Amino acid sequence: MLKFFDEMYQDGTDTVRQHYQEFAKWLAVQAPETMAQKRTEMDLMFRRVGITFAVYGDDAGTERLIPFDIIPRIISAMEWQQLKAGLIQRVQALNMFIHDIYHEQNIVKAGVIPAEQILKNGQYRPEMQGVDVAANIYAHIAGIDIVRAGAGEFYVLEDNLRVPSGVSYMLEDRKMMMRLFPELFNKNKIAPVAHFPDLLLDNLRSVAPLGIVDPTVVLMTPGMYNSAYFEHTFLAQQMGIELVEGKDLFVDQDVVYMRTTRGPKRVDVIYRRIDDDYLDPLAFRADSGLGVPGLLSAYRAGNVTLTNAIGTGVADDKSIYPFVPDMIAFYLSEQPILKNVLTYQCRKKEDLDYTLANLSDLVVKQVHGAGGYGMLVGPAANKQEIEDFRQQLLANPEGYIAQPTLALSTCPTFVESGIAPRHIDLRPYVLSGKTISLVPGGLTRVALKEGSLVVNSSQGGGTKDTWILEV
Repeated sequence: MLKFFDEMYQDGTDTVRQHYQEFAKWLAVQAPETMAQKRTEMDLMFRRVGITFAVYGDDAGTERLIPFDIIPRIISAMEWQQLKAGLIQRVQALNMFIHDIYHEQNIVKAGVIPAEQILKNGQYRPEMQGVDVAANIYAHIAGIDIVRAGAGEFYVLEDNLRVPSGVSYMLEDRKMMMRLFPELFNKNKIAPVAHFPDLLLDNLRSVAPLGIVDPTVVLMTPGMYNSAYFEHTFLAQQMGIELVEGKDLFVDQDVVYMRTTRGPKRVDVIYRRIDDDYLDPLAFRADSGLGVPGLLSAYRAGNVTLTNAIGTGVADDKSIYPFVPDMIAFYLSEQPILKNVLTYQCRKKEDLDYTLANLSDLVVKQVHGAGGYGMLVGPAANKQEIEDFRQQLLANPEGYIAQPTLALSTCPTFVESGIAPRHIDLRPYVLSGKTISLVPGGLTRVALKEGSLVVNSSQGGGTKDTWILEV
């Protein structure tokens, strides 16, 4: 039976961990009726602000509120310093890897990663081969998914380098907690996160094309029907930049312009929230109505910066994930500060054999999957689901990895029955420009269904405010 690390209490006892003690004293004197009333207030405020998301394939086609839990996840200053150092190290190595893959490919020549793992990867973009990007930065905004398992050790579960989402919920969750419980912020030294939009804008401006002194930055969205459209509008507003769609931009002489009421205006940096395939119908999907014809040409000419860069997905693919510790050793000559989860690569016969023999105990994921889709959680699956997945694995072993079912840590959560433990993860956001930086915090996602280990909002998960305590 899995043993879960409790974020608030020590080893299944009633002893509160040091960094939770001030909060625990406050929680102990709160009436259940008061907490329920606060949660109702929170739902109303979130709905008023429009903090919603859409689930693709949902027959109802309606926007949903992401459930927000009013009990925060708290991390001590010392734990955060370890996490921060590990995140900076990892993102630095990932950026070096992507640059290398699209240039000399030294890591392949050295035999560290098989060439077919790169060149046959669905996220590899041969159009980027030999293209120099500003400051050699590819993943300007990275969302690294962290879990805590076993005796409380942190592990990296996933690297999100293409168009990582969720930062708006991190910011809105904090605002909500400050409105509902201002007294908690007087009693606890909680590191701020509200400056993230300013930090992000500074980061985007720092990677403008060479020679641009006062760059124009825009956020490019697929439009209002995208599941993360709230976040797109929120971040553009917070940064004070234009929110644009592909139809608002055009390319002339390899320079990108934005249509305005005063005529064309040059655009220097595009924070794009559109997948590679849809960015430029002349280069990728010809049927895309979301992109800008000629954008790749302007990008290759060095006249515009795209964040994140085209082709970053080659580094956040789950088939590449097992090699990240090797990247850190290869490029930085360091041992990884944050560990990977043990991963079986089903393209290898011995790993496939082990996975097939232990499906009921493993989590099996599609290498290109996201959002909790295309995966099997063995301990929670019935016999038929396991057999159906076995056939999928046999038909396409290269398309899957497998991992042990992690004993994700739990955090007290306010649910219908009262306060109960629920499983959580953490997504900090790492910004890469002239320096690598991150705000002290991140998005804590919580699996609200009892016993569930899947925290994704599309699978019924919610969010919590994440507190990093200052010394």
